This record gives sequence, C-alpha cells and structure tokens, in this order.
Amino acid sequence: MSLRHRLGLLAAALVLATPALGQIPITPSRPDPNDPDAVLVEELVVTGRLPGPAWWTVSNGTTTVYVLGAPSLAPKHMAWDRAIFDRRLAGASVVILPVQDVRVTFTGAFGAAFNYMRLRSGGPFEEVLDPATRSRFVAARTALGQPAKHYPTRNPLAAGLILDADYHTKFGLTTADPTKLIKLLAQRAKVPVSQRSYDIGPLMGAILRTPESAGRNCFGEVLQLVESGPGGTQAAARAWAVGDVRGALANERTYERCIALVPGALTFDARMKSDLVNDLQNALTRPGHAIAVVPLRTLLAQGGVLDQLRSKGFKVTTPGKDE
Repeated sequence: MSLRHRLGLLAAALVLATPALGQIPITPSRPDPNDPDAVLVEELVVTGRLPGPAWWTVSNGTTTVYVLGAPSLAPKHMAWDRAIFDRRLAGASVVILPVQDVRVTFTGAFGAAFNYMRLRSGGPFEEVLDPATRSRFVAARTALGQPAKHYPTRNPLAAGLILDADYHTKFGLTTADPTKLIKLLAQRAKVPVSQRSYDIGPLMGAILRTPESAGRNCFGEVLQLVESGPGGTQAAARAWAVGDVRGALANERTYERCIALVPGALTFDARMKSDLVNDLQNALTRPGHAIAVVPLRTLLAQGGVLDQLRSKGFKVTTPGKDE
C-alpha cells in the first residue's frame, strides 16, 4: 500500500470514524462541551413511518430536498429497503453526499508525509503502556490478528486510530455505506452527484499537537469499543434500516467526543456542516426535487444541518409527515 493511500486512510479515520462507546444517551444530561453534536434537536428525532430508513424534507415552497439520515458506521453491504429512495432518485436534480473523499494537495504532500512518518515512528506502542492497559491492548490486537509491530508509534491518538481501523476491518464495518451504494445508484441513473473533497494534510500535523491526556482518553475509548465487540453497531444499523431513529442514534458517537480535541477539528467540523448547508440551499434554487445524504448526528444536532436550515427560514419536515 502506498504512503499516499495510508495517509488517506488515517486521515479518513480522523475525519469520519473513531466511534466512541455505545449505550450513551442521545442527548446527555451533561453534554461534553468539546462534542459539537452532543445535544440533539429533540423534535427532529422522529421514527419513520414509511418503509425503510427515515427521511426528512427541506423545502422553500417550490423545491424539496429529501434528506436521508445515514449511519456513520455500519456493516459493509448492509441490506435496506430502497423503494422510497428509488422513487425519489427518479427525476432528482442532484444527489448531495457527505464527504467521503480525502486528499493531500501537492503543496501539502511533503508536510503530510513528514507528519505521517513522525506518527509512525517509535514503538511498538504497547511499550509505553502501563501493565494493566498493555495486557488489555495485547489481548485486543491479538483478537484482531495484529502483531505488536503493526502499531509503530508512541502517539496514543495515532495508535487509537490504527486500532479502530483494524477493528473495522476485522468485523466488516465501514464509514462508506450506504453512501457508496447511493453514489453508484445515482451514477447509474445519470443523476448528478455533489460530493466535496478536503485537503487533510493539515490534520495530520494536528494529531501531533493533540494533548497527551486527550490522546490517551481516545485510545482508551477505542480499546473499550474493541473489547465490547460490534454488537452495538450492528443493532444500530438494523434500527436505522427500519426507520428507528433513536435506535440508530445509540451508536452515533463517531469522532465528536474523541477527535474534537484535535487542534482544528472543531473548525473543520463547522466547515463541513456549513458546506452541506450551502449545498442544500443551492439545490433548493433548482426546480423539482433533490436528494441529500447526511450523517444522523450532523443532521439532527443543535447547530447541525437541519437546525441551520430552519434558522434560515426553510421548512423542515420530520419523517412520516413528508407524504
């Protein structure tokens, strides 16, 4: 695997992946101030009544965008009822997708490569752990089929991201579905696709500047996730597929609590939300209808995509009331 590819995978994990622990209230009584999506707009958390996953709508009175709230982590190639999607895809002006593509610009490639090599220097990581944590980590990586040398870093956040990626691989979990399938279906139907790509070179260096305590907390959460197994993610995916929004949100703790402590991550998160809002606004200027796919927490949080669109005067309709 090329260095560029490994850079992309690590950065994709930084931007999109690192799930935290399951069984967390969807709106905690004491929200983490570092979590940009900790508090949800409760009236938007509604169980769908149509077949398949839940849909929200955004309208300006003449144009409608049908918004599918997507899981941020799910089993690869999971089955879901596409009848509503297929009907709405027909005649859509555009399909707006969340970021899936990450890149390193030419000007940032050397800095990103240098930071990557710094992250991958030292180790094995278990040598810097206390005996109890080392024992847990060795058991976890062994269960995932990985040797000690697979974690050649002394950076706990980097070690957590690598462990998280190994966990996804072992249990067939992905951040790409169902977005990947939806993109393919849109292309087959010759419907234009709008999907942004971001330069992640600066974020590579940001991992190095993350406080040690935050990195260790992140590593600890990923370690506990690996120990718990994929059952929570699988159950949440099943809930998502039948429109059970609260059930799907039970596993929707992606990078927020953990990655938000990386310098610049909150700014990057706000930028991605703003870009999605702008993309939906642009779609509303076209006649007819469009489709958008947005991660559930990003969609439903206070200050999230739907909350921002409501504040701009657009009509937002919850699942089950859109037909």
